[in-house]
Amino acid sequence: MTFRTLDTVAPAAAVALAERLWCTIPKGPVRPFDTPGEQFVVPVDGRAVVVESWGEGPIVYLLHGWGGWRGQFGGFLGPLLDAGFRVVALDAPGHGDSAPGAFGKGRGLLPELSVALTRVVEAVGPAHAVIGHSLGGSAAAIAVLDGLRTEHLVLVAAAADPIPYTRDFAAAFGISEAVRTGFLTKLERRVKRRMSDFDIPARARAAVSALPKALVVHDAGDKEVRHSDAGAVVAAWPGADLWSTEGLGHRRILRAPEVVAGVVSRLAGSGAAPTAAPVEHEAPAEPGTRVHATA
Repeated sequence: MTFRTLDTVAPAAAVALAERLWCTIPKGPVRPFDTPGEQFVVPVDGRAVVVESWGEGPIVYLLHGWGGWRGQFGGFLGPLLDAGFRVVALDAPGHGDSAPGAFGKGRGLLPELSVALTRVVEAVGPAHAVIGHSLGGSAAAIAVLDGLRTEHLVLVAAAADPIPYTRDFAAAFGISEAVRTGFLTKLERRVKRRMSDFDIPARARAAVSALPKALVVHDAGDKEVRHSDAGAVVAAWPGADLWSTEGLGHRRILRAPEVVAGVVSRLAGSGAAPTAAPVEHEAPAEPGTRVHATA
């Protein structure tokens, strides 16, 4: 049965199905770090969030994206340790080794990532920096806008606002506008927050308190999260820097040696923000791909 048919005969069921699909975490391989750290659990709303830690020094927190896991930051581990940082990486609820979140096994919610990050920082210690990839970057920015303190924020391939991606999702599955708005309303009730809370540029412009230094790293050819999202965040976030790369896409950017070196140099205070020539053209997002960016 198509969404169009279901919307006609059972609109409430269509809304519920759309919400479940949107919140379904994609499955993929989970590989550990090559160098195991100290593993421990931080309880978050009664659910176990698995955390791994290495080294001593100012703490750099690592938060993966939708369908990801902490081991995706393997390229950052050695350089961060060599620079004198303690590295703390977590698996978000429903991801990696952590327990499922509030929506049950195999599903997740954006606020769970930001809340998990905040609880881990509270349990482990103050953040010198937070590096977030994809939805983890969006969640890290939201956590900061909600009050999490850090000296540096690095957003790698992060979405600025979930709403445009809900439209892509609806188009890919043949979901009507009524069902799309219906499942967003349902999500708002589920997480007890408005979708506008996840619009990073709007919230950054409205921020009253000083925001941390931000570096936004994004590939011009990213087909999952639009490069224009990076520009929107940088334009709204006071003092933020944009580093546009080419040829690295959405995932390889996280393990590119030049990106790792540039970010670590920035966090160590030994270099200015990396720069690149302005990008005049960007590849459009592939139909049906999702950052995942929602409540």
